[in-house]
Amino acid sequence: MSMIEVRVPNIGDFADVPVIEVLVAKGDAVKAEDPLIALESDKAAMEVPSPSAGKVSEILINVGDKVSEGSLILRLEPEGSAALATDSSDPERPKTPPPAPEAKRPTESVVAAKSSGSSAPPALTDFGGVNASPSIRRLARELDIDLSKIKGNGDKGRITKDDVKAALGAGRAQSSALAVPQIPEQDFTKFGPVTVQPMTRLKRLSGPHLHRAWLNIPHVTHSDEADITDLEIYRKQLDADAKIKGYRVTMLPFLMMASVVVLKQFPEFNASLAPDDGSLILKKYYNIGVAVDTPDGLVVPVIKDVDRKRIIELSQELATTSQRMREGKIAPSDIQGGSFSISSLGGIGGTNFTPIVNAPEVAILGVVRATIRPVWNGESFTPRLMLPLCVSYDHRVIDGALAARFTSRLAEILGDVRKLVL
Repeated sequence: MSMIEVRVPNIGDFADVPVIEVLVAKGDAVKAEDPLIALESDKAAMEVPSPSAGKVSEILINVGDKVSEGSLILRLEPEGSAALATDSSDPERPKTPPPAPEAKRPTESVVAAKSSGSSAPPALTDFGGVNASPSIRRLARELDIDLSKIKGNGDKGRITKDDVKAALGAGRAQSSALAVPQIPEQDFTKFGPVTVQPMTRLKRLSGPHLHRAWLNIPHVTHSDEADITDLEIYRKQLDADAKIKGYRVTMLPFLMMASVVVLKQFPEFNASLAPDDGSLILKKYYNIGVAVDTPDGLVVPVIKDVDRKRIIELSQELATTSQRMREGKIAPSDIQGGSFSISSLGGIGGTNFTPIVNAPEVAILGVVRATIRPVWNGESFTPRLMLPLCVSYDHRVIDGALAARFTSRLAEILGDVRKLVL
């Protein structure tokens, strides 16, 4: 049986994605869907699964290499092929001459460097073959530093973290006075015992994305509240039926549907600022990103075409998507294509907060726990269930008056569930 060439599958719009982990070794037996390598995107780590069961015959990539859709990553000997080859051996049969050696691949120099016994890290293809470890390369990408312009002071010219920090300091010294100053390092052990806990991979990936969004977008948050007393009664009725069928109906599908109604009335919120900052890209689709709390950190999967779905369908899709996110089964398509986002802390608590806009989007809705409060109805105070709404927006695109109108309209729709179907 012939070898199976395993290539990078469809990973959406990503290209030249760094390999951050090789999860198998030559000779390993794998099953279908077992993860083979991990790739790094702006927001999460993605695993490439095995297309079938078999034994890893040859690995053609290394940590630090950059791959795109269709890149060859390894060769797989199909399951059962080894036994077939043994059973078909015949002493009378002429031996097949060994295949001619293949042309040397660019990655073979890396393999040779690994097997030579040298203590210096291999020069990976990233940054034109500079001598730096994958973690240093990742740090340089996050800080937008060109490693090819840095002289390494480590063993055999290896670029160290201190070299990157020095380059960062030099760049800041040459920049304007508006540059963000670096927080000075401290030795916390002088004040008491400490424990160093590594950040999860997900937080290491999402951190720079959030930092970039916070630094580039002038955030403003507008707060309001919605009377969801009647909506909650209807939600509980749907949820009681859903429990029997194995899923739940939460407030989130109602928030998604209400958001779409308001986004259609205020299209500036369902947009992105063009790279030249001179025009606005208005989106005619309604893909809502939903922040999901996982053991490793926050993930924002995107629920597509919310305007074409109803409460029950959205509830079922949210349940399956959230479960996959918590299990770490994140596909590239799961986190791409959002036009507006929602971050709900209603199950935890709080009175209000400032969610960070999920760039390149221009607005995000944050909600916290609803509470019973006395509300004046014109004649007396009556107990009503009030839901705080917190809308953060890009002030370059949206002004305060528009944000107030958007949030007020959202509260109005949530206060009368009949308006969701208009």
